[in-house]
Amino acid sequence: MSATTRTADRTRTVRTPGGLSVRYRPRAVIAGAACLLAALALAVVTLGSGDYPLDPVEVIRALTGGGDPAADFIVNELRLPRVATALLTGAALALSGAVLQALVRNPLGSPDILGVTQGAATGALLAVTAGGGSLVLAGGAVAGGVAAGALIWALARHQGVGGHRLVLVGIGVAAVLTGVNGYLLTRVKLTEAARALLWLTGSLDGRGWDDALPLLVVLAVLVPVVLLACGPGLRMLEMGDDAAVALGVPVARIRLTLLAAAVLLASVAAAAAGPVSFVALTAPQLARRLTRAPGPNLLASVALGAALLAGADLAAQYAFGERQLPVGVVTGVLGGGYLVWLLAAQRRAGRL
Repeated sequence: MSATTRTADRTRTVRTPGGLSVRYRPRAVIAGAACLLAALALAVVTLGSGDYPLDPVEVIRALTGGGDPAADFIVNELRLPRVATALLTGAALALSGAVLQALVRNPLGSPDILGVTQGAATGALLAVTAGGGSLVLAGGAVAGGVAAGALIWALARHQGVGGHRLVLVGIGVAAVLTGVNGYLLTRVKLTEAARALLWLTGSLDGRGWDDALPLLVVLAVLVPVVLLACGPGLRMLEMGDDAAVALGVPVARIRLTLLAAAVLLASVAAAAAGPVSFVALTAPQLARRLTRAPGPNLLASVALGAALLAGADLAAQYAFGERQLPVGVVTGVLGGGYLVWLLAAQRRAGRL
């Protein structure tokens, strides 16, 4: 490692006039800021793309209220709700994945693999079977994801909610719920099955402010809880329960709070955009590689998750000619390739 890299990775401390001190790593701050700028740039490009193209200057003018009426209507009324939903969904999924991976101390920890996403799908399919509309479907997805998370915790807690035990229980619950979802698809009408399959793939088509605002509220509440109330404890938990207890961390309370936050984030994200796959798995790992910093890298993961889903949605809309794809298809292909690489890397390192 060069001297420049060592300097960038070194932890620095800033002291405020009130006597507080904040520790940070310059590389982590730069990487997080770059991910945030990438997410915003992708949002601007997406807002300017389509049958009525706009350049970035026109998009920014429309966003700040200085554009002409046509551009203002296209950007703020037609395109912005979908882009906002993509950014918020990616951020929520990435934060959920980062928390779960830190809790289980395993790069495979994500709501996709642990059964939370499958539970949200079960709740949504039950709502479709009952003939409910979009609002009922979203409520069913949240209820199903929370119920799946509660079931995983209940099954894993009897002998301690350890990392490997939580992963194994989650994989088992996910397998069962996948079978249940397949059965439910056979019980609905053809038109309802087509609607359910589109939702199960993960799609941002037709998303409006009714989908984005609940995500914004949940993120506004849970991000401070995760970062401020439980963030230091989460970093201690990554060293193991014994070390965390020795440092005075209330392990059981912190773990339950963080698990509930991760489950709720993934469930609300699924309610907004469907069970978009692999963003929760890949974003925290890529963020850690970019920052080269220990710990869960929560803020960098949030910014990178927003950028990944915004980029995937842009590709899904315009990279395949006139045929638009659900965003879940793009994230599934890219994330599946990343998962194969990750498993191979873990095996070479002797961790599998």
